[in-house]
Amino acid sequence: MIDPVEEFKKHTGDVVPLPTAVPGNTPIYQTASDTGHRALWVVFVIMLISSLAFYIMAFRVPVQKRLFHILTAFITTFATLSYYAMAIGDGVGKNKITIKHTQKHFPDTYDVVYREVYWARYVDWSVTTPLLLLDLCFLAGLNGASILVAVVADIIMILTGLFAAFTVEESPKWGWYAMACIAYLVVVYQLALNGRATAMQKDNKTATFFAAIGGFTFILWTIYPIIWGIADGSRNINVDSEIIAYAVLDILAKPVFGFWLLFTHDNMASTSSIDGFWANGLGKEGTLRIGDDDEGA
Repeated sequence: MIDPVEEFKKHTGDVVPLPTAVPGNTPIYQTASDTGHRALWVVFVIMLISSLAFYIMAFRVPVQKRLFHILTAFITTFATLSYYAMAIGDGVGKNKITIKHTQKHFPDTYDVVYREVYWARYVDWSVTTPLLLLDLCFLAGLNGASILVAVVADIIMILTGLFAAFTVEESPKWGWYAMACIAYLVVVYQLALNGRATAMQKDNKTATFFAAIGGFTFILWTIYPIIWGIADGSRNINVDSEIIAYAVLDILAKPVFGFWLLFTHDNMASTSSIDGFWANGLGKEGTLRIGDDDEGA
């Protein structure tokens, strides 16, 4: 008598066993833990204290010399608002990414990943990085045309980074990333070449200081896209590590940059004063006159 079980074993010995677990059934959530949330609160406090310090420093000098103080205080003020939003969970969204797994003997499977994207960070950067550029451009004495190009390129860099962070498909995502890098190179060109050349025409102390603080900023800003590439880009680090990395960079690029700029600039003998509208408002010669007769009529 033939045993049907044994016959079945003989004819199915070369069949690949079915997997006991099929990937892609449960979504993967990449979110911040308590460590990341605590880091956001710590940076919020640092930005808040720095802002108060910068405003106090501004009121201790004449209004004609407050330009750098006001710009720098605005930088940390917007960063304070951004970190508060992220800390309380209002400045964050989720990007849905579908990862395809190609199988040789079975149908393709998919993993669905939901990763937190802190869009409030991009809102912060879209405001604070142009202000920071104005600090550097005014320090160097850059012309208005170059300043406009640098600021617009900077805003393009931030916006394309935001678009990349929320793009689902891999190829378009890295396309946005490439555009952001090109825009960053435009910023570097304006500051490193045009800005440095202009600063060299000033006194030696200003030129040396611009080279130092500009180089410091260049190093920090170059690290940002690297962090983006291994965080939002390829998701090789978790959200907590991303938060901490950006937190360190933001502290160095904003409060540390600000204190260095203001303390050094205030002690420089060549510190310039701005009168006119900045200090005095619209004077009699600058007011609009309505109803006056046209002298040329």
